[in-house]
Amino acid sequence: MSTASRDKSATPSTAPLHLDDRPELSAANARVGLVLFFVYLAAYAGFMGLATFAPQAMGMPVLRGVNLAITYGMALIAGALVIAAIYMGFCGRNAKLATREAGR
Repeated sequence: MSTASRDKSATPSTAPLHLDDRPELSAANARVGLVLFFVYLAAYAGFMGLATFAPQAMGMPVLRGVNLAITYGMALIAGALVIAAIYMGFCGRNAKLATREAGR
């Protein structure tokens, strides 16, 4: 083992603290993630509930002749992308707040 690699691993306590190593930041991001997960879960449960208990409704045309099943399914996919963007925004905001607090 070279001395350079030993030097890097020998002083982990002097390395700058990475944002992922902050438990309060990870907890805040996890809370946001759980809330958004349950929002999406409710939308998906609605889709599955309709498919299970009202399958005839899923075949009804709702948008330019496209049935509810396709429309709802595409909305779920688009919703997942929107929720991911919202999560990224919250995580970025939380990271900025944590960086500002660490700088004080």
